[in-house]
Amino acid sequence: MSDTSAPPALRVTGLGKVFGDVTAVDGVDLTLAPGGSVAVVGESGSGKTTTARMIAGLERPTTGSIRIAGHEPPGRRARAAERLRHARRIQMVFQDPYASLDRHQRVRDCVAEVLTLHTGLRGPALREEVVRHLERVGLDERQGDALPRTLSGGQRQRVAIARALAVDPRVLVLDEAVAALDVSVQAQILTLLREIRERSRVAYLFITHDLGVVRHVCDDVVVMHRGRIVERGPTEHILTNPQDTYTRTLLDSVPRRGWKPARRTPPIGTP
Repeated sequence: MSDTSAPPALRVTGLGKVFGDVTAVDGVDLTLAPGGSVAVVGESGSGKTTTARMIAGLERPTTGSIRIAGHEPPGRRARAAERLRHARRIQMVFQDPYASLDRHQRVRDCVAEVLTLHTGLRGPALREEVVRHLERVGLDERQGDALPRTLSGGQRQRVAIARALAVDPRVLVLDEAVAALDVSVQAQILTLLREIRERSRVAYLFITHDLGVVRHVCDDVVVMHRGRIVERGPTEHILTNPQDTYTRTLLDSVPRRGWKPARRTPPIGTP
């Protein structure tokens, strides 16, 4: 649950990004409360992923400001210790967990490496903490000993989530984190994310093109189109009473119960 009395976990003001002659993001404002969850939705090219990458520090904004738990990102000349402190405040989970994991590194070593870097834990204390974080996402000792290639897509995404949460971040950015998974596995990961947020103060910034999944994990929705925010509000309100034409188009594209793909009748003479 979000804590509205505390300073924002994330505050973004006037965020913009220009690539040459193209304005990818234009004047985006976002606020995320501690323990809150906001979905940024839009089709490919809407600017949502570029926004997420700037917030996570993977892209440098052209304009605007970003504050994570009241702190600005470190500058180009910041010391390593300052960069590590900032990395602990915000972590990111990507769409393809196999690409973001070291395929030659066992799962437990993947999590241990992050813990060692950020906490300095060693020996039995480190091993206990690794087990705790893997169990937190539903992975057992056998899976901890495995290499990523031997795990299913859903299990690999659980590893990525465990690694990101190991440093106890204030904000977790999830960039299309369930888009590559089967529907049944999507449901498992969304349930896991909801349970983790209920037990901790981590805040989620959930990037997705699919409005069909946001109600399961997000309190609020921000809709982006052509680099700008066109609508925002509580999730249930946006899903049941959208005001912007673009939002309604996105909702109309979500398959509903009983939906069947339309068959096109080929022109006469077409084989």
